[in-house]
Amino acid sequence: MSVLYGRRMGVRDAVMAGVAKQLGHPRGLRGRVVGAALNRGNRRFMRAAARALQPDEAWAVADVGFGGGAGLKFLLDSVGPAGRVHGVEVSETMLSQAAGRYRRDIATGRLSLHSGSMTQLPFPDGALDGAITVNTIYFVAELDGAFRELARVLNRRGRLVVGLADPEVMAKLPFTGHGFRLRPVPDVIDTLRSTGLTVEHRQISEDADAPHLLIAHAPG
Repeated sequence: MSVLYGRRMGVRDAVMAGVAKQLGHPRGLRGRVVGAALNRGNRRFMRAAARALQPDEAWAVADVGFGGGAGLKFLLDSVGPAGRVHGVEVSETMLSQAAGRYRRDIATGRLSLHSGSMTQLPFPDGALDGAITVNTIYFVAELDGAFRELARVLNRRGRLVVGLADPEVMAKLPFTGHGFRLRPVPDVIDTLRSTGLTVEHRQISEDADAPHLLIAHAPG
């Protein structure tokens, strides 16, 4: 019985490790399935992040680590026809999927897609008015470097919204033990503040386990 149990646990761990790998870097057909699931599961969260950004029309904004791409639509709607949206992703599968889904917005110049990461963004200093990044920091080893890079690409009026699920909730999920970096929210806030940005912390609902939004901008 113990041998059979051990085999089952081994299979389960292998499956969960595969899920975790796809969530961090979706690839291929399975990656496309993961992207669709991310859109369904994160839709409310992404909408809340885009609203918290409060972009003006004609802003240049970015979704860093856009995954399934739902956040791109919310940003396109929020900045209006005169705005410009950038999507940044490490996953070629997600970039290809978004290129097909948003081909009209790309053709009109309202949306540009870029291969890049949070620690190496494809923008010059001060190029963006705003940026969101949701459910991404679990996959970043050096969070201070990532936040410095995000702060670098914002201009003086720029605003950054970082979205993360509650770490205690995440710790109970079967796949997060396979490479996810779950940091206490106060530690994430301190790291973000170390870039010189001021930070407002809120949750997307009154539920104690609701996801968190960290809204950062230059002081003054």
